[in-house]
Amino acid sequence: MANTSSSGGSMPDGNAPLWTYVTRIEKSSGGGGNMSFKCNYCQEIYKGSYSRVKAHLLRIPNVGIKGCPKVTAEHKLEMQKLQDAADQKKISKESTIPLPPGDGSESISSSMFGSRKRKLTGKSPLEMAFNNGSNNVITGYVPPGYNALRTTLLQKERANVERMLKPIKDGWKEKGVSVVSDGWTDPQRRPLINFMATSEGAPVFLKAIDGTKEYKDKYYISELLMNVIKEIGPEKVVQVITDNAYVMKAAGSLIEAEYPHIFWTPCVVHTLNLALKNICAPKNTERNAVAYAECNWIAQIADDASFIRVFITNHSMRLAIFNEISPLKLLSVADTRFASILVTLKRMKLIKRSLQSMVISEEWTSYKEDDVGKATRVRDIILDDLWWDRVDYIILFTSPIYDMLRAADTDRPTLHLVYDMWDTMIEKVKAIIFRHEGKQEGEVSTFYNVVYDILIDRWTKNCTPLHCMAHSLNPKYYSTEWLELSPNRVPPHQDLEISEERNKCLERYFLDDHERTLAKTEFGKFSRGIINGKIHVAMVKDRSEIDAIDWWQCYGAYFPKLQSIASKLLVQPCSSSCCERNWSTYSFIHSLRRNKMTPARAQDLVFVHSNLRLLSRSNDEYIKGPTKMWDIAGDSWEDPYGGAGMLEIASLTLDEPELEEEIMGATSVTVGSSAPADSGSGSGSGSGSGSGNVGDEDDEEDVVVLG
Repeated sequence: MANTSSSGGSMPDGNAPLWTYVTRIEKSSGGGGNMSFKCNYCQEIYKGSYSRVKAHLLRIPNVGIKGCPKVTAEHKLEMQKLQDAADQKKISKESTIPLPPGDGSESISSSMFGSRKRKLTGKSPLEMAFNNGSNNVITGYVPPGYNALRTTLLQKERANVERMLKPIKDGWKEKGVSVVSDGWTDPQRRPLINFMATSEGAPVFLKAIDGTKEYKDKYYISELLMNVIKEIGPEKVVQVITDNAYVMKAAGSLIEAEYPHIFWTPCVVHTLNLALKNICAPKNTERNAVAYAECNWIAQIADDASFIRVFITNHSMRLAIFNEISPLKLLSVADTRFASILVTLKRMKLIKRSLQSMVISEEWTSYKEDDVGKATRVRDIILDDLWWDRVDYIILFTSPIYDMLRAADTDRPTLHLVYDMWDTMIEKVKAIIFRHEGKQEGEVSTFYNVVYDILIDRWTKNCTPLHCMAHSLNPKYYSTEWLELSPNRVPPHQDLEISEERNKCLERYFLDDHERTLAKTEFGKFSRGIINGKIHVAMVKDRSEIDAIDWWQCYGAYFPKLQSIASKLLVQPCSSSCCERNWSTYSFIHSLRRNKMTPARAQDLVFVHSNLRLLSRSNDEYIKGPTKMWDIAGDSWEDPYGGAGMLEIASLTLDEPELEEEIMGATSVTVGSSAPADSGSGSGSGSGSGSGNVGDEDDEEDVVVLG
């Protein structure tokens, strides 16, 4: 028996004011069904939500409920005003990204060019701009049609985006800019190359090139990069960041020969990923015999983890048992993803209790099928405490490498921090391994020696004169506070390797002997903290007190030649992460379903789409609030859980740990097993290149040298 509210009407709601004109009837405690309400005018009882209340009182047709015959025209007008005010209040609260002033068509076209979803989600600020534009146009307004969107409005939007990017580009003359490029192969097997420019954490998408039918040797790659450098202005470019492939290194040498002041810099994140692969998946070759003997146990643990995942996901009953127990899902990460083995093992550790509960459950024991031997092996591994101890140890001793990878895998300025990050990371790895093995300083650990050799080998190939120059210009590394943190630390001007590489850099920056001598003299005074023959106490004190960029703003005028270099080097990134975030865009816009689009129009769409998204990420709303990370995952056209979107989720949990809560949390998505392995289109910065890309392979092994 339902109980009727004793009051004449329900309590008013700011967003649903018409509840005042009906009486809500509570559902009986024993049953389900929709809520009921009684109209205070006609006294009829109906079932439904607020939308049916509104339709009944305002006599809105085609909603599945008849209009109230007792509502007078005067009362209807009053209720309509209340509802309109509530709707307007709701719209005014919605956060929108700043768009250039214009008519409704421009707001609507911006959201269409910036969104990739046929069915919008309500979270995108671009969608909110669309709603604002469509809800506030004058009566009789006709929205833009197909031809206007693909021609005049597209050109207007490109011009709008160029205007929004102008403040960023204007800063390149003083602060310099890094040209970032990375290649991949899309699902249609087209070799695509992205080109972006970034400085001070503000990436700008430049263009994407389809390299089909082109022989991608060092001459072709260097020509593409030089064209981009010329478009930007060679005097503004500080470095070119690519992956570590031989063809990229050779192309970088050609660029350095043409422009001595521009440095080719291998991506630090790619370098760290290759080091992790050498440690966690060593190759069984004669040259690599020692490393294989010491590290092969890690590969065996990774194989066991993969075996467990594949067995469970390939047996629906086992998977059903697991899903019933675990709030988190199994995670499959493609081998091309950065730190794929560590991401897999970290997820295994998170679901350890669920896996153990699964294999000791009655359902697991009672279920019989052909793969009894495999099921027994899975159970034995999961219940093996020694196996889990090894998983913990792998995660522990690789955590400094993993943490550095995450720190470097960003658009933010990190070039001046890389040298110290490498040294600190190696020290932390040594401390963990020695503590685990019970070794004391001065004793020998064969396993650590192998890991150390791998890391040093990778760093030697990655380190450039630019890293050493940027390190030398960071005031913090001359401070007593920093030097006292470790007994092995020395200031940059006392380190032989850093000094040699720094001098190489100065020779390329200052071709005139006199200018170079002045720069070296300035460096001598800077490193000693001397101005006008005396130690400048405040300047020396501030080395550890304020940020490096701020320090140079305060004291750089004393060292003008060095300041011109420092103002550029201290705001540059060390990885190609910003480029990898946009891999799937070209594939989305120019897919088989849209392959009649002209190349110029496709380029404009890619440019507008990518830069609208990059600009939206610079707003505070992207970090917090209802639009937080609105463009992450589920960003496919037809299938929100397939193809690129799934791979993006797997990779982005690496460089954006907060996404674990946003995407992979209690309602996690199972990633990878259903996604095509060769889709190659993750946009996450933690993504490795897709299959068959221009060059994301070990710079020594498994590389086809084209140059």
